Order: sequence, then C-alpha cells, then structure tokens
Amino acid sequence: MDNDTVPIEHETRERVVRAAIVGIPLLALIFAGWIAWGGALRWHDLVVLAVTYTVTGLGISLGYHRLFTHRSFKTTRPVRVVLAVLGSAAVEGSVIEWVSTHRKHHRFSDQPGDPHSPKTGHDEGRLATFRGLVHAHVGWMFKGKDMASPARYAKDLLADRDLRFVSRTFPLWVVAGLALPFGLGVALTGSVVGGLTGLLWGGAVRIFLLHHATFSINSLCHSFGRRPFETGDESRNLNWLAPLTFGEAWHNGHHAFPTSARHGLRRRQLDPTAALIGLLEKAGLAWDVVRISPSRIEEKAQAGTSVS
Repeated sequence: MDNDTVPIEHETRERVVRAAIVGIPLLALIFAGWIAWGGALRWHDLVVLAVTYTVTGLGISLGYHRLFTHRSFKTTRPVRVVLAVLGSAAVEGSVIEWVSTHRKHHRFSDQPGDPHSPKTGHDEGRLATFRGLVHAHVGWMFKGKDMASPARYAKDLLADRDLRFVSRTFPLWVVAGLALPFGLGVALTGSVVGGLTGLLWGGAVRIFLLHHATFSINSLCHSFGRRPFETGDESRNLNWLAPLTFGEAWHNGHHAFPTSARHGLRRRQLDPTAALIGLLEKAGLAWDVVRISPSRIEEKAQAGTSVS
C-alpha cells in the first residue's frame, strides 16, 4: 500500500452505511412524491426544503470545496467551524474525508488514480459510457478497499483541532442536520406533524436532491457540456446544473483555475457561492480571496479554442 491510500476499516459495515445513505433518501423521495400527489404538500414544507438545501449546499460549495479543499479565501475561526458543520450536515462524509478525496481527484483527474472519473475505463461504446457515469455518480463509493489518505492529501486539516473535532463527531452533525428541518417545521406550523413533514422534505428529500446535484459534478460534468479551457482532463461546464450547485457546475473553469474563488469566470455565469464570498469580504469575514485576472482567463481560453 502506498501513501496515497489508507484501508477502510470495517469495509462491509461502511458499504451498508453508504447504501443506507443513498437508498433511504430515494425511498423517502418516492413517499414524498406520493403524498404530494395526494395534496399533502404544503408551503411550509417547501420553505423548509429550500432553507435546508441552501445552507447545507453552501456548506459543501463554500465550505468543503472552496475554503477547505482549495483555500480560495481565508476567514475567521467561527466561520470555518460553522461551514464545516453545515457541510457535515449535507451527509457527504466528514470534512477531512471529503477534502482528501477531492484533492486526489484533482491530482489524477480522469486518469488512473482518480477516485470517481467516468473516463478511466478502456472500453468504448454506449454501455461503457453508461457504466462510467454510474461509477462516477455513485458506484465509486462501493468499490475498493482503500480511501484517499488524509495524511497525504489533508495535512493542513489534520493540523486544525477544530476540523479534527468536527470530523470526529460527524454523526452528531448529521443528526443536527435532521433536527433542523424538524424544528423549522414545528416553528412554522406549531405542530409535531408539521415537524415530521419538515423532516421528510428538509431532511430525507433534501439529502437526496443535494447528493445527486453534487454527484452530478463527478459524472455529468466530466461527460457533457462545454470545454472553453484546455485542462488535460474531461471537465466541462454544464449551464443548467450551475444554479442547483451554487456555481459548482462551471467545472471546466474550476479545473482551469482550481484555486479561484469564482468558478463562473464569464459574464452571465451564475455563481452564488462566489457572490457570497464577495459579501463576506465586504463584511470583513473573508480576505486573501483568490481572483484570476481577465488576461489570464483570456490567455487560457485562447490556448483551448479548439476544445469543443
């Protein structure tokens, strides 16, 4: 075993847990659709869904990805902790595990060693393409006995006692992320039933929707869309997915400039996370924000003009 990976402890148990994390929200979505068809969906359920999707989605985009993985800006200790907790509530793994995996993805993007590329197989044809998409979307989580080594890919996070604590207590933040929609539902309706429907929509359904929005970056954004920049991999921009991922779907732009705080590098490329970083900067809560000059963007774009 090289220093790139570490063995997964209790592999069978881990696969069962991951299957539950993927499968239970799907079943909940089916149930929620059934009761919504019967007229049980109320405005407060949609409010709870929107609030919880937004705060946990920003925990991933703003926190896990742009702050902790790529260090595209700096912020205060309390904000770091809050973002780590919100990202944990998205139920995509602990912050140290998530960052380790994503940094390894960038090191080996669409090459052998990439944890979740749809492009590393040697077969061709529609079936091979489908298999690659399934692997990149969810299949990679159930294959292999090793995971990206935090000692290799996340030394800076391991040295941060706050992030070690948040990672070690990951299950606590998952539970808190489920308590939040229940509490919001009760607050909006004054009833336990409202809390339970809030838990359904803002808990299980929200987890399903946010998971598959994030997973689509791994699968769809390495298979479909435009590539204005030559990056040496198959990263692509997928316009329609950008609003659902808070700007993460400008994935080719991200791979062209990984440390950039803004992923939507062109006008009219909606990037809510970058806008929020700008607001934090104005409030004195963010500094050393990494911005790419227009000349560098144009230079990179001209070098990739032949990319479709």
